[in-house]
Amino acid sequence: MAFESLTEKLSNIFSSLRGRGKLSEKDVDAALKEVRMALLEADVNFRVVKNFVASVRERAVGTEVLSGLNPAQTVIRIVDEEMTQLMGPDTVEFTFQPGKQLTVVMMCGLQGSGKTTTSGKLAGLWKTKGKKTLLAALDIYRPAAIKQLQVVGEQQKTEVFTPQEGQRPPEIAKNAVAYAAANGFHAVILDTAGRLQIDDDMMAELEEIKKTVEVHQTLLVVDAMTGQEAVNVAKTFNERIGVDGIILSKLDGDTRGGAALSVRAVTGRPILYAGMGEKLSDLEQFYPDRMASRILGMGDVLTLIDKAQAAAKEQDEKASKEMASRVRKGKFDYNDYLESMKQMRNMGGLSSILGMLPGMGLNKAELEGAIDEKQLAKIEAIVLSMTPEERANPKLMTPQRKFRIAKGSGNDIAEVNRFIKQFEQMQKMMKQMPGLFGGKRRRGGNPFGGFGGRRGKFPFG
Repeated sequence: MAFESLTEKLSNIFSSLRGRGKLSEKDVDAALKEVRMALLEADVNFRVVKNFVASVRERAVGTEVLSGLNPAQTVIRIVDEEMTQLMGPDTVEFTFQPGKQLTVVMMCGLQGSGKTTTSGKLAGLWKTKGKKTLLAALDIYRPAAIKQLQVVGEQQKTEVFTPQEGQRPPEIAKNAVAYAAANGFHAVILDTAGRLQIDDDMMAELEEIKKTVEVHQTLLVVDAMTGQEAVNVAKTFNERIGVDGIILSKLDGDTRGGAALSVRAVTGRPILYAGMGEKLSDLEQFYPDRMASRILGMGDVLTLIDKAQAAAKEQDEKASKEMASRVRKGKFDYNDYLESMKQMRNMGGLSSILGMLPGMGLNKAELEGAIDEKQLAKIEAIVLSMTPEERANPKLMTPQRKFRIAKGSGNDIAEVNRFIKQFEQMQKMMKQMPGLFGGKRRRGGNPFGGFGGRRGKFPFG
């Protein structure tokens, strides 16, 4: 995710503060100087950095902090609160028009910012909330833009309104709104055209669309990977056409993340959502306090819980109960293992899960060393190369079957043997820990089941 470098630097700064006991004003100034440099290197707007550091210092050099029993922890709390204030301070929910009124949403942003994909993600997200959404293709300039929206709509099982030949975007918008109103839609998303850079033609077209139809929400999609330029883009769009909310796309990328910390402070507009992956389900509600917690390396357990609940909803309730029953009885088989991998992917993968746990202390390099995604893919190939009978009954394994599985999965026989041995060990651990699955728990049991060993080392890899 973004902020990895910033999180690591801030963690080092705060670690040095914790080791000092009582703090002097000089200690606070030295730490804030490092914080300032870390934020600037993360591509946070320099004016935002200046105001942020000044606010933290004003609160941190007070008598209560410097003479308190735990001054370092108090300074960290102040930084957390000020960072939340910078990005929020409160979570802002998208608001639909009251009653059965149609909500018209216009998406805007530069070409390549992810408008079309984000439009599809929004439609899918609102669908889970019972909102029937129409996607309208207004980008008549970019080759295959309409086709891309149709593909996204098909994947989300959402209807797409396409233009007739020769129609201009304002006319398309008018027809799409009329169609949505006549067919019982709750919302219509106007996927407008972008440009490689801001120009008068693009802005004039957006202004004309807003004059032609009543737009209730104008949402700006900002590519978090563009760094400081994203702030300039957001400011210009807001000044020219008016923006009601911002969506940060590609926040999962290898980026410095300064846009997330700057864009609200510069525009005064709330960040509504954050795109955290390429899948159409990877769109999260933006919580300033949770994001600040992630940036400061304190984890994000609440978002992890939300993801776990969402993943559970996707799984059939009956199948989930049956799997839990088998696990309680120690009958966890290879089919269950495949299902657990699927659930983990739905939550963003193991590295994403670990990144939300507080106190893990793993940076990107350590996570990559601890979790070999290629190895996990190899293991999945091993399981998929088994027959249905072998997956359902692990005791059927013989040397001949193992050789066939190794050949079918493209793995060495040693890798197959190692995985099967680790799987058998995990089964034994599950039998020894009934408390984790609803029974009495033995003292000293490992609450994480298969996760054991040294820090950062995980099974099956």
